[in-house]
Amino acid sequence: MGGWRDMPAEALEEQYSPSRWSPRLDRDTVVQAHLAATAAGTQRARASAQTSLHVPYGDGEGEKLDIYFPTDPSGTFPVLVYIHGGYWQCLSKDESGFAAPPLVSRGVAVVAVGYDTAPKGAVLVSGVYDLEPILHTYVNDALNMSRCHCGVSSREVAQRNSPMLCVTPAAPAAAACEVLVAVAQHDSPEFRRQSQEYGQALRTAGWSVSLLDLAGVDHFDIIEKLSEESYVLTQGCFCPSGERAGLAGLQGSLWTTG
Repeated sequence: MGGWRDMPAEALEEQYSPSRWSPRLDRDTVVQAHLAATAAGTQRARASAQTSLHVPYGDGEGEKLDIYFPTDPSGTFPVLVYIHGGYWQCLSKDESGFAAPPLVSRGVAVVAVGYDTAPKGAVLVSGVYDLEPILHTYVNDALNMSRCHCGVSSREVAQRNSPMLCVTPAAPAAAACEVLVAVAQHDSPEFRRQSQEYGQALRTAGWSVSLLDLAGVDHFDIIEKLSEESYVLTQGCFCPSGERAGLAGLQGSLWTTG
């Protein structure tokens, strides 16, 4: 079969451990620095923006939203929904508002989503879109996809929860939904492969997709820099894919795949 299936267990663990790939800091320090940066940025955003915090959208304890309104909230305005990462095990909406200041100042509302378990978005950043490889890593120790689910195998559990395997043909209305898939230069080869293959799968299904390969960042500061208005990925939240080609010159390379 090739690819991840041929990797020794230790190599596969390394591929799906983002903290091992940062050239800036050691594996423990980069995680703690990321948590500190996003938490502090969220506190600053809450202090400076008009907000509605802890808005319930479900019955779960963690199913709440933080809403950051534009500086001028009159009339209609676009909304960016931010769903945090953390391998469905850590982080929360309390570390998810850091990107709000440059967006609300440009008339965009930000909704930070909290959740109890894994929860859609049009800006996808350094994600895992095929869950089967992580069945064989430490990540599954907490996710426990290996547990018997009413006679369903762990592989079936991973497959039915993998975005890569749930791509549907784009309906005519989806023409207005433009998807940006971003990945960091210093993500692992497996994270980079997954981003490229998921972007291609969306394109094959008829979605309008751009893939942005960001230079000089790792799995953590690719997200942290969303607090900067001049950051290429922040700019990508403002403009449609038809204008995204100009973003490549700012930082990274962009392939338009649809």
